[in-house]
Formats: sequence, structure tokens, C-alpha cells
Amino acid sequence: MERRLNAELWDKMHYLFRDFNDRMVHVELRYDYEIDLEVLKTVLICFFEKAPVLHSSFVDNHISTHWSVQDYRIEDVLTVAHPKPEELDSVVDEFLMQYIPPDAPLQMKVAVFYCEGKSVLCLVENHMCMDGGDLKYFMKALCQNYSDYAEKKISPIKLRQGSRSFEQVYSDFSQTEQRMARNLYKNVCAKDTHKFPLTPDSIRDRSFIVRRKIGVEMFDKIRSAGKKHGATINDMLVAAYFYSLYELAGYPESDSVTISCAIDLRRHIKDVSDEGLTNHTAFMQCSIPERGRDIFETLKYVVRSSNRYKKDKFMGLYGLPLLKMAYGILPHTASEEIIKIGYSNPLIAMSNIGILEADKLALCGHQPYDGYMTGAVKYKPYVLLSATSLNRVLTLAMCVRGNDKDRAIVERFFDLLEQNIQELTRGE
Repeated sequence: MERRLNAELWDKMHYLFRDFNDRMVHVELRYDYEIDLEVLKTVLICFFEKAPVLHSSFVDNHISTHWSVQDYRIEDVLTVAHPKPEELDSVVDEFLMQYIPPDAPLQMKVAVFYCEGKSVLCLVENHMCMDGGDLKYFMKALCQNYSDYAEKKISPIKLRQGSRSFEQVYSDFSQTEQRMARNLYKNVCAKDTHKFPLTPDSIRDRSFIVRRKIGVEMFDKIRSAGKKHGATINDMLVAAYFYSLYELAGYPESDSVTISCAIDLRRHIKDVSDEGLTNHTAFMQCSIPERGRDIFETLKYVVRSSNRYKKDKFMGLYGLPLLKMAYGILPHTASEEIIKIGYSNPLIAMSNIGILEADKLALCGHQPYDGYMTGAVKYKPYVLLSATSLNRVLTLAMCVRGNDKDRAIVERFFDLLEQNIQELTRGE
């Protein structure tokens, strides 16, 4: 008999996003240590049993949707290879750029690449199952359980279980606040038509990833300069993002431009320890009225825009009741068509996934010396800039389905981004 799991609201929304991106979330962690495969297999098996959505197929019969739990083999989850040193980076990227269809029996793939006494741990998962916030938790739990099992023979079963419903975001509000939040039908989708200057879409395009690292010294300068300007690290990055876009794409300086910034809705939940792995991510629209006379004026616009959102008690919750109603009263196919009419996918977006805590990602005392996490491969003309930091090194990444010219355009964007970050931190 088929075992079913509910398809939650954000599962359905990320399924709808199939026209805009591949929905994959990617992780790469590098260790000066050879991972014990048998230990890792045991942990993964335990985790997949605790979180059955990871070995489920998404079923869309046009009337309704659900997850169908599937049997699996750990050999289908875990890839192991021993590439040559000169091949390692390309092999890692090839694994990370794979696509997992929603109707596949597994929604997460893991790989270990051994090279010169070191290991690269890679993971790809379907965003329909969980967002970057819970994937960070998953990785920390994976590493902690690995160490406990390898060193103390403690069963690797410490993984959160519970509700995956979006309604958990209302759980800590008062009854009055809940009524207000559940009536926030306002549509706050991005309406900006400015685009990242990629080449036209082509059937020959292929997925690729471009990364740029900002070292410890510069990362510290970003934090220090931000404090002087009343700006967060995220504000500083967004300001540099804006300023770089105006030059790269040739927007008129007087144009108002919007970047959609991901926000973690767990900010509304005091205790997530009883929740299952899920999605709690929405977007806020950071808009500036013009480029500004210089990048510091751009930063002022960014701080003003982001502070306006931060003052709102219900930040990120607008439109959720509208989505619930659309998915609740119509057949699934009709729901998608109605939502598409009112939903505008952001053309330019950023996701600051945040700090990857090296000590909590240690395997038997061996902390990762390098690594990052990044969001989905976007389809033209959509783009997403992802940011993570590990060991106080900031990694900026952009995953694109494009060609060699597009790669060169993204590399040029990162050159401009670095230059503008340096300008923002001048004098530090």
C-alpha cells in the first residue's frame, strides 16, 4: 500500500518554480581527512528513515499533489570516486550541477570524492524538501551524528521530526496577531523588469556555477565599514550588487531597481526543535529609487529600504493566505494557473544563506577548511546570487544555465562586485 506524505504549501510553490530554475540546493565541504564511508552510510540511512520526504516521489495528478514514499538503496544515494588532482574541481562541479526530477525516488544525492588524503563532501537536494536554513541544520546534524557514531558508537538518529507545514510561522503569535497575519492577502511580488544582461536562451545552454571568494581581511573590513554606515553585511553586499548591475547592464542612473532578498521566516518561530525539515523562506523587495551619486548613496538607499521591512512585525508573511486559498479551493493545475497570473518571479535575487559554522561541521574533530552552499540553477533571464561564509571567508556564487559568453558575463559581474566592495570598505 502506498505511503503518502502531505505536499505542503512551499513544496507546491517550489514545484511551480520549475519554469524559473532547477530547484536544486548545493553544498560542498572540503576536509583534510578521509571520510569513513561505512559511518557515513549508516548516518544517511538513519536520516533518510527519519525524514522520508528525502526518499519520496512528488505526485501531480493535476487534481491534487502528494509525496509517495519510495524504497531505496544507499548505493543510489551515495556516490564515491577517486579523481586525479587536476580533475577534482571539474568532477565536483559536474556532481553539483546535476538535476533531480521531482518524481524521482530520491530527492537528495550525496558524494564523497577522495584525493591526496583529503575528502570533498558534496550534497544536492530538491528545494521542495527543505530550504537553505534547514539544509544548514541538516549538515550540522549529519556531521555531529557522524562524529558521535564514529567515536562513541551512539546511534545516529538525532534529526528533527515534526510538522512541515508553513502554518508553523504563526505558532508564536498571540490570537489577535494570528488573525492579523492570516489575513495578509496583499501580493508583494517583485514587479521590476530590469534584467541581468545574459545572452538569449538557447537549447544548447548548460548549467554551470561561478564562484568568487572574499578573503578574511576583506570580510572583516566589510563588517567594520558596515557598522560605520549603520549597515549589515547583507546591506553592504546588496549595495555592491546594485552598483555593479547598473554598470554591467547599462541601466540609466535615474532608474529605480529592485533586488529580491531571501528572508528566513523562522524569525517568527521561537523554537524549531519540534519541526520537520521544510521550507520557511520568503522574499523582501529591496528597492532603490536611483543608482545614487556614488556607491555610498546607493548604500543609504539599501539601508533605508531594508530597515523599512525590518520594522514590520509580519515581515515575509504577506501573500501566504492568498497562496493557501488558491491551493485549497481549486484543483492543482487550476491553482497553478491562477497563482501564475498574480505571481511575478524576481528577475534579480539574492540569498544570504549566512555562516557555515566550521566547528559544527567537523567530522571527528576535523573541521572543513573550505566550503560553501548555493541556491538553484536559474534559467534565463532569472539570476540568483548566493552568499555563505566559512572560516570568515565569504563565498559568492551564481548558478546559471547558459553558455561560455554567459560565464564571461558572470565573471565580469564578480569583478565589478569585488571592486565595489573594495570601494565600500575604503579607509578600513
